[in-house]
Amino acid sequence: MHELSIALGIVKIAEDETKKANAKQVIKIELEIGTLAGVEFESLNFVWNSAIKDTVLEFAKKEIDIIKGIGKCIDCDTEFDMDNIYDCCPKCGSNFKGILKGKELRVKTLEVI
Repeated sequence: MHELSIALGIVKIAEDETKKANAKQVIKIELEIGTLAGVEFESLNFVWNSAIKDTVLEFAKKEIDIIKGIGKCIDCDTEFDMDNIYDCCPKCGSNFKGILKGKELRVKTLEVI
């Protein structure tokens, strides 16, 4: 379950940024996670409370912005929605594509006090 290491990485980022801002606590954290990032949202939510216990995020409100996957076919230049990393072009059937959106995994904002 790599979601625990993701959650702990988010905690580390929050602690580092809170320290830089000379703040004591995070009251809100906003994450951007793409549907193609390989993160199981249920698993992340399951481990979240354990990961943030006794940290600057313990009482923070968590918001997740889910970024839909979008690909662009290398062969015919069609842009298309992607639900899975292995989706092929709906126009020409090619498996060769670039991923334009959906692999994001970032801390977008932190509100600190």
